[in-house]
Amino acid sequence: MSGPAPLPAPYALDDVDQALVHALQIAPRADWTRIGSVLGLDAVTVARRWNRLTEAGAAWISCHPAPVLAAAGQGLLAFVEVDCANGSLLDVARALAALPHVTAVEHVSGDGDLLVTVLAPDLVALTHWVTRGLGSMPGISATRTHLASTVYTEGSRWRLRALDRGQIARLADGEPARGEVPVFPLTDLDHDLIAVLSVDGRATYRALAESSGASPDTVRRRLGRLFAAGMLQTRCEVARPLSEWPVAVVYWGRVAAGALESVSRLVTGVREVRLCAGVTGRHNLLVVAWVKSLADAQRFEVRLNERAPGLEITDRAVVLWLMKVSGHLLDERGYRIGAVPFDVRAAARTAPTER
Repeated sequence: MSGPAPLPAPYALDDVDQALVHALQIAPRADWTRIGSVLGLDAVTVARRWNRLTEAGAAWISCHPAPVLAAAGQGLLAFVEVDCANGSLLDVARALAALPHVTAVEHVSGDGDLLVTVLAPDLVALTHWVTRGLGSMPGISATRTHLASTVYTEGSRWRLRALDRGQIARLADGEPARGEVPVFPLTDLDHDLIAVLSVDGRATYRALAESSGASPDTVRRRLGRLFAAGMLQTRCEVARPLSEWPVAVVYWGRVAAGALESVSRLVTGVREVRLCAGVTGRHNLLVVAWVKSLADAQRFEVRLNERAPGLEITDRAVVLWLMKVSGHLLDERGYRIGAVPFDVRAAARTAPTER
């Protein structure tokens, strides 16, 4: 895989970079004039700053279907553990990362080799892909599939926390309200728009119109409805080496069924938590956290147990290489080097490799 050259090391985001990323985490599609007014900078300066970060693969904005779609029966989220034969891990990971319905690929420590996040239209499509896709892929020795029942929090809600309360409020006040429109069936146009936005969450209405064949006004109205229904989530990411939390840790846990909701609320309130989801199988909770170091991972687990004593950690793994996240491809250091346009429908019609 090739892509932009990463920023030179050692490098750190300065105060303006951090403020810009935080602003875009709150208002990912806000125009530069609005962003600049909150940061006390002119539009040209913030646009130039953002271009520098994106060209270096240090930060990017993506878009993906929201969990509300799965709750409405329009999608299914699954986490698949993949064991690879000796010498095949990199080939398998690259093949999986190239698939438009695989949103994340993580090389992890522990018993499994890869943790893969998959979106599918329904259970039939997921089964089709697991049996005919993964089942026919050379280099895979075993898989274990965990279905997500509820997503309590995910990456689009995570914040860098570089702005003050006043700046946060000004940005949040300008964002459209979510959940005001009922969830509705996705159309081919919606899928086309999601594919473009998954690569560039700040794509203009004109660019979206050119790619989809619809008029800019139609695109604007459609996106407005999608966001108003809370069906899309746009997120601004930063390369992990440039954040204060460069180490990602995956925790599998078990909670009494009657306490799952209350325990999950406690877990999602922890700053380091990037993902908390109820899952099926021998574990019923999956937690992904960003921490400051390997030693901090152990301290974090202690703090997590103190905050949520009803959670029993049954397994844990460190992410050795986050190869793909939210559709974007990363190098070994965590910098963006490309993206794969997202298409949830692909799980029902394609397989990675046919023998």
